[in-house]
Amino acid sequence: MAIIISLFAFVSTMLGGLVSIKYRDRLHLILGFTAGVLLGLVALEIFPEIFKLTQETRLNPELPMIALVVGFLIFHLVEKFLLVHHSQENTYGRHKHPSVGIFSALALVGHSFLDGVGIGLGFQISSTVGLLIAVAVISHDFSDGLNTGSLMLLHKNSLKRTLILVLFDALAPVLGVISTLFFKLPDNFLLIYLGFFAGFLLYIGIADILPEAHSQDPSLKTVAMTVLGVIFIFLITRAI
Repeated sequence: MAIIISLFAFVSTMLGGLVSIKYRDRLHLILGFTAGVLLGLVALEIFPEIFKLTQETRLNPELPMIALVVGFLIFHLVEKFLLVHHSQENTYGRHKHPSVGIFSALALVGHSFLDGVGIGLGFQISSTVGLLIAVAVISHDFSDGLNTGSLMLLHKNSLKRTLILVLFDALAPVLGVISTLFFKLPDNFLLIYLGFFAGFLLYIGIADILPEAHSQDPSLKTVAMTVLGVIFIFLITRAI
């Protein structure tokens, strides 16, 4: 049953990715919305889950916060020192690096895979728990596809590459569910992962996507789309 439900996550992710591709001429608005979605995911979904797990596992709450800082700094260092040109950088006009978009999208694919893991492990507990987790995952997988497509296009990747990464992102939850047939994920590992991923999302949302959105169109429309992205996640988290 879990595998069948994960197919809905596949469809939701693909729809989000296709929307980002079709409306790429309005990328600044999509980016503004995406930044709001990422901020909302961290504040309204990931942080509450971290707080819940720290109480259940009685682990030091500093651990996920340290993981958050590590996640933020690792991606910052990777982007600034490994995925950019070092020679004659100042002689070029403002340009983008497709490898940054690919790295970012692959990180989101990893997140989608662990979403599938969450669904599978939920069904190991009970059908009710599995269904509740599946609803949460499917609800925000549209945003995951949107984020993956937006990040690829933001960094000037081709439509073919963008579509391939969106497809990977859509398949990831299905593969995540299948993987849970072979292992169980301990809560303490999940807690550290959530902190690390929160740091990654904060970086790409605040330091990468949002500045780019406003550099293309610094109007109130872009700000409104960011607020709308946060509201979108707020409504989803309150509805499930």
